[in-house]
Amino acid sequence: MERDDLLSIGGSNLFDFPPAREPKLLNPLVLAYMGDAIYEVFVRQYVVSMPNHRPNHLHRQATQYVSAKAQARALERWMPELTEEEIDIVKRGRNAKSGTTAKNADILEYRHSTAFECLIGYLYYTQQWERLKHLLMLSLDQSRS
Repeated sequence: MERDDLLSIGGSNLFDFPPAREPKLLNPLVLAYMGDAIYEVFVRQYVVSMPNHRPNHLHRQATQYVSAKAQARALERWMPELTEEEIDIVKRGRNAKSGTTAKNADILEYRHSTAFECLIGYLYYTQQWERLKHLLMLSLDQSRS
């Protein structure tokens, strides 16, 4: 089965629930909510693709990528590559007032993490699959952190 076929079955999208509004009109925290879920699945698939499948090891590997600190670092790596439209989405996500904070990150890291997730949610809902995949793969490169 090809990777592109993972989201569709018989020509129909596996997750066939489009957002109630156009993605540009969605609250940035709604985009971040979806982006968080998309990134979590991406990272879980990545760690499961590695040879060590002990549950505790999988969790430790995944948290290296999904923590607010790691996501803020990944966003920093993305910034030079982002388009004006993507930078606008990042700014909306960064400036959104969520009313919550991360357990193990400062407020700036938390806001950048929200911006990171917001952009993922936006790219997902606008179906920019190649762009989303490119940025997600960049987030795995921790050698520059």
